[in-house]
Parts: sequence; structure tokens; C-alpha cells
Amino acid sequence: MTLPINATAPDFEAETTEGHISFHKWLGDSWGLLFSHPKDFTPVCTTELGAVARLKPEFDKRGVKTIGLSVDPIDRHSLWAKDIQETQGVAPNFPMIGDVDLKVSKLYGMLPADASGDVSARTANDNATVRNVFIIGPDKKIKLVLVYPMSTGRNFQEILRVIDSLQLGAKHRVSTPADWKQGEDVILGGAITDDEAKKLYPDGWKAPRPYLRIVPQPK
Repeated sequence: MTLPINATAPDFEAETTEGHISFHKWLGDSWGLLFSHPKDFTPVCTTELGAVARLKPEFDKRGVKTIGLSVDPIDRHSLWAKDIQETQGVAPNFPMIGDVDLKVSKLYGMLPADASGDVSARTANDNATVRNVFIIGPDKKIKLVLVYPMSTGRNFQEILRVIDSLQLGAKHRVSTPADWKQGEDVILGGAITDDEAKKLYPDGWKAPRPYLRIVPQPK
């Protein structure tokens, strides 16, 4: 079963394309994006890894460390990176975990605990459920989980939008409405009383319903 929101992201040690890591130590005080892949040299994942590499400045700007995972050894990741460079115009510029013992995939609920076998003999379909996105906060809590089928490429612009919303909420205790974008109005969190809201927003707010209090996005 996939880990729920607000669960502590399990810590682990793993070999990556950038060396051995201890996950929590590697994250430090940063936000984290862990996204997984069922197999190297798969077409949709090839485009996704290129997309994240191109967006690295955007993740860096938000203080988000990115890390990929694929159920293959890291020497194959390095070969795959050459294909990604040639077909997507940019190679992965973040670590890729080699989950050859399926440990991380199981730890994060992406594969059943009894999954086994030589990874070289496992097909992408065997690992089809290893297609998750986890956004992890500086407190090491899971803030978002997305699960995608193999046939659908992930929308990393949406993932950036979610990160913006999460970070805004963590700083200002606000929520964002449907289809919100940077600079648009937000919603006061339910835990903020009207008396507290008057101090935070002396100019007031719009309230089409008592429970729906709309204010400009905090700076």
C-alpha cells in the first residue's frame, strides 16, 4: 500500500549515479521530490527524466532536491542517460537510485513485500506500479503522492504548482483553490480564527460563505 500523506518518508541507504546516499541525510533541511520508474530505457520515462532535468533551475529556486529511482542497476542508468541526452537534449542532472533489490520500491509501497527476482529478468510490466511521485517536506513528512500509469507522462508543471501551493501554505497557513496559479487569491486555513485573521489581514477578506474566506496571496 502506498504511503499516506503526513506519514514520515522512510529513510534508506542506496547506491545512486552520484554515489552512496542516506536519504534523510541527503535531504537535509530541503524539500524533496522522489519520482520512480519501472525500468530503464522505457519511452515515457525517457521524456520525464529529460523534463525534470530541464526544470532543475525551477526546483532549485524552490529549494527542492530531486532524485529519481529505477528498478535497474546504476551502470544501466548511466547508459540510459546518454540516450536521454541525445533524444531530450539534456541528461539527468540529479541522482538516480539503482533499486536492484527492490528495497526502496517495497519500502514506499510501490511493490508488494513479496516481490522478488533478478531485476534484469523483471519487465517494465512486472514493475508497472513503480510510477509514483512523492513530495517530501523539510520535516521528512510526505506532502503529496501521485501514482501514474506507464502510458501517461507526468505533468511536472503541475508538480511545480503543487510545490508552490505547499510551500505557501507552510509559510502562511493558507490553502489554494482549484486551478490556482501563482499570484491568484488564496483561502484562509480553517485553523485561523476570524479574530486572528483580522490581525493578519486588516483589510479584510471576501467570504461568500463563513467557511470560505478569500484573501490575496501573501507576499
